[in-house]
Amino acid sequence: MAQPSADESIDGFRARVRTWFAEHVELTGGAGAESFDAVESARRFQAALFDGHLAGLTWPAEYGGQGLTTAHQLAFNEEAEPYVVPTMPLLIGLGMCAPTLLEKGTPEQRDRHLARMLRGDEVWCQLFSEPGAGSDVAGLRTRAVRDGEDWVVNGQKVWTSGAHYSDFGLLLARTNPDVPKHLGLTMFVVDMRAPGVTIRPLRQITGGSGFNEVFFDDVHLPGDAVVGDVDRGWQAAVTTLMNERVSIGAGGGGLGRRLGGGEFAALADVARRRGGLADPVLRQRLASVFVEERLLELLSQRIRADVQAGRTPGPQGSVAKLAGAQLARHAAEVGLDLLGAGGAAWTPDDADAERWTQALLGAPGNAIAGGTPEIMKNILGERVLGLPREPAVDRDVPFRELRVGGGRS
Repeated sequence: MAQPSADESIDGFRARVRTWFAEHVELTGGAGAESFDAVESARRFQAALFDGHLAGLTWPAEYGGQGLTTAHQLAFNEEAEPYVVPTMPLLIGLGMCAPTLLEKGTPEQRDRHLARMLRGDEVWCQLFSEPGAGSDVAGLRTRAVRDGEDWVVNGQKVWTSGAHYSDFGLLLARTNPDVPKHLGLTMFVVDMRAPGVTIRPLRQITGGSGFNEVFFDDVHLPGDAVVGDVDRGWQAAVTTLMNERVSIGAGGGGLGRRLGGGEFAALADVARRRGGLADPVLRQRLASVFVEERLLELLSQRIRADVQAGRTPGPQGSVAKLAGAQLARHAAEVGLDLLGAGGAAWTPDDADAERWTQALLGAPGNAIAGGTPEIMKNILGERVLGLPREPAVDRDVPFRELRVGGGRS
């Protein structure tokens, strides 16, 4: 396929996208995001998308993108809507890590990684949460100590999605314990196969193991692995977290997927096939799912337009992330109501029961990813509604002196 041009009409571009999807993608889904087969499928798909000049539509051309407009991206998203594309393993890299490198990375880091990320040659994860610092990311204890021009990292991360199949990750570590906790952090690019990195998958209630704990034992990082400035990693982390919430809540990352996966349409299909439409209470609950999904889609369009116009994601991403988590749980609960007893026990060929029970079991973990609902509500209250901040007695205390997290617990 010829490389698109910003001068090409949206209708002409849309026709190109429609033709490409018809030739390259089936209308049915593939393996789950946790399997290595799914990762290889995602790599192949993304490479084909890249080679077809349809990856990174709004990314700068010097980093493998197409340099096109928001209107092109929206047209692409609409044409991709009917297809289930295998891009979930790439969401963290393209939706969270790449925007951070674009904003905070060095020219060398951007040249080295961005085009390879966009083509699917590199899969990335982010390494923030720790056993003693989940919601309080700034309370992390993983240390990075200078060794000449290089750094040596020791510590542990947890709940790291996709670490077991990732090539690189963005690591947040403490480099100065003698200043308040938000001021002594540094972000690094880490090779997930470097000596001293140990990855252990964690079994979840769904039966899957997409999360991991990651151990760092004397891991050596070169001096040019620093993203942003030394001891200024909190600013880089906020960039990642804001893009994470946009990716989770607003379908970011330029992957062309509709937010929410079309829960209402799937639920309405189950209701039609299983006789649920005759129940007025279930019809009303279906309608409430439709309203939530539609409102979230409209908010997501607004957020994506802001991101693609070069504006840093704000609290709207947190609002969308919160709304998305609530929608996912609500839809799963309605799905189980439609299934009735079939949601407790089912035959192996009952795809409806498997989908909605998995959705309900996975809802709590998905709600936590990218920040708990409680944190999202705090951000909503403080940054949207203008309510006073929660009291924070540790903000001006050197990390080393904190009773929890700083070594005095």
